[in-house]
Parts: sequence; C-alpha cells; structure tokens
Amino acid sequence: MKTKNIEPVEKDWDHKKLGRELDLFTFSDVVGKGLPLWTPKGSAIRRVIERFIVDEEIKRGYLHVYTPDIAKLDLYKKSGHYPYYKESMYAPIEIEEEEYMLRPMTCPHHFELFLSRPRSYRDLPLRYAELAKLYRFEKSGELAGLSRVRSFCLSDAHIICTKVQASDEIDSVLDLIDFATKELGLSKDKDYFYRLSLGDRKDSKKYFKDDSAWDEAEEMLKSALKKRKDRYIEAPGEAAFYGPKIDIQMINANGKEETAFTVQYDFVMPKRFKLEYTSEDGGKKEAVVVHRSSIGAIERIIAFLIEKYKGVFPVWLAPVQVKILPITDRNTKYSEELRLKLVTANIRAEIDSRNETLQAKIRDAQLEKVPYMVVIGDKEEKSGELAVRDRSGKSNQFDLDGFVAKIKKETDERSNL
Repeated sequence: MKTKNIEPVEKDWDHKKLGRELDLFTFSDVVGKGLPLWTPKGSAIRRVIERFIVDEEIKRGYLHVYTPDIAKLDLYKKSGHYPYYKESMYAPIEIEEEEYMLRPMTCPHHFELFLSRPRSYRDLPLRYAELAKLYRFEKSGELAGLSRVRSFCLSDAHIICTKVQASDEIDSVLDLIDFATKELGLSKDKDYFYRLSLGDRKDSKKYFKDDSAWDEAEEMLKSALKKRKDRYIEAPGEAAFYGPKIDIQMINANGKEETAFTVQYDFVMPKRFKLEYTSEDGGKKEAVVVHRSSIGAIERIIAFLIEKYKGVFPVWLAPVQVKILPITDRNTKYSEELRLKLVTANIRAEIDSRNETLQAKIRDAQLEKVPYMVVIGDKEEKSGELAVRDRSGKSNQFDLDGFVAKIKKETDERSNL
C-alpha cells in the first residue's frame, strides 16, 4: 500500500520543526544524512521511553539481550535477507578476507542465540528482546526527520515457540502493544489503526512459496484481531517475505501514513536456521517464530509523540520537568542546592542562571514547554517554601517534600495530562 501526502507543508507541530525549536535532535552533513544526533534533552525523552519498555517487557517474560551491530554477510545469506533486502542494506565491509554487514535486522542474531545450546519444549516459549541499533540505506529523497532515517534503534523481539503456543503469544503481544500505546497517550482508531499485511501467492520472487503455510499464518493473525474485536484493514502485497504481519499504522503531521510497529508470523526462518526443540516424546520438532516490536523504532515513536503532544509533553516524558529561576545572582547558590536535591530524587531539573529578568526567564521556560517553573528569591530562601508556576500560568506554594511527591506521582502514574 502506497502512502500519500495529504498536506506536505511543514506544520507548526511537525516533529522536524518542533525538534529544532525544542533542541531535541539535529543532523550533520559531516556525520551523514539520515543519521540523527540526539541532544541532551532529546536523549532524556529517549532514555525514559527505553527504560519504560524494557522494564515492562521483562515483567511480561521477555529476556533482554545484547547482540552486535555488525555480522558476517553469511548470516544474512543464511536468513535469506540478503537477496530480499540487498538494496536497503549497506555495502559489505571486507575484514581479513571476510565480508561483514552493518545489520539491518536482529532476527538472525537471536536465532543464533537460540542455537547456542539444545532446546526442549520446556524452554518454550522463549522470548528474546533487544533495543537493537539497526542500519538501513534509505534514498536521500525518502529521509524525513526522525520518522525515516538510516540509523535507528528498534524495540525488537523474537518469540520462538510451538505452533500450539503461537496464537496465545500473538494475543499477548497485542496486549503489550495496547498497554504501551495507552501509557504513551495514544488511542486506538484515533492515533493508530491495525493493518493486516498479506502476501501475494503469485509473487514467488518476493514471497516464500508455501501456500498452505501462508493460509495458516494469515488465518491465525486474522483470528487474533477478530477475537479482540479490533478493527483492521487488509493490505495485499505488504507482508514480509517470510510471512504475514499485523502493522500498527500512524499518520504524521503531514498526513503521511507510516508503519509504527509490527507483529509477524514466521514459518520460513525456522526452516532456514533449523530452529528445533526436543518434544515431550523425545523427538525433534520445528518451532515457529513471532517477530514483534512493542513500540517500534525509538526514533519514529518519538517523532509521533512530538507531534501528538505538539511538544507539550506530559510530566513523565518532559525532557526538563522543572526549571529553577533565581531572581538575582545571590539566589544562584540556593538554586543549585535545590537542583541537586531534585536531581537526587530522579527529577529532571535545570537552572536558568542567565542575567535576564524574571519575566524573560518565565517566557523562555514556557516556550520550552517546561511543566514546572520554581521562582527563587530572598523570600523563598528564607522561608524554604517553593513558589511554583506551571506552564499554564497557575501558581502555587509547596514545601520541597510536597513538590517532589507531586512530580513523582505524576511520573509514576504516567499521567498524560
């Protein structure tokens, strides 16, 4: 399915525009096109999201791992990715008469982990997950801020299981996606929708030839969506070469449809890699694989969130949660002591110590869309009370413990207000 631009003009909430204004990320022609550089503020958002999803996946039985960003070309020939995805892969790197590739996907690495020792049916389902750095060649004209880049980090996972377990695993993955999107403030059928991407039986060059396996896999994904009463559209010809998939589709500020993340049923890789386990009767059986991403590429989901919130992030996602505004230079030392206490409490705080008027500092903090501003003058130093102003302009008085408790509550509850 081809995407179309409804309105190509860069809007005020386009993540590329807001990313510059809020100093979240940048690009450098010297570094290379499509290779984002994350600023401290953008890195703060990214860190929060990464910690959130890793912690949640571990709670749900995923085993987080680390695998290399580079591998021998032989690995991608074994998986079949090299002929199918050759045009979107970086050229091989020759090292000591061997060819290596920057990896465009993680699945072959996880399969080799599975093969590192014999597996029993008691080991399954085995859920490998990774925040994986991937590299894909996109044409210059296709690059678009964070939503389409050449280097990205994918919240990737591969569930190796029995055929009997596959349906429940797919349902659990959709549960995780529903939970994660809700926590991020995204609404189903409003901010995103499901697309069932199907294969073309006639196209044997693009799709692995096994009609019965395709029928079984497509029916399994359809049944999962119908069981949950989720609305979806069908997209013939959009499947991966190794199986059909459920794509979670979002629309960016310019009206362009993008795939945010996917759930894929794979009946090909188990054959290529001989992903086998010992069954209850002592024989060998072939496993199946469910590929999934819970929140997709970190770069792309942050692009969507910048546009969703128009840069006004909820407290738990805000790169700077508190801006401390000393009225005069003599209030700077006390402000630094306060900043240290907030940071020690895991609150992201900064001081605006510029030689500017208080009104100018408040204005700039509002332009930066900081949730809370704390004004520190002689009166506040003497009383120990904090004069707190939120970004809507409301003011209130707190003691330090009360203010910390308020922010921690909003952060822990992941309030999207």
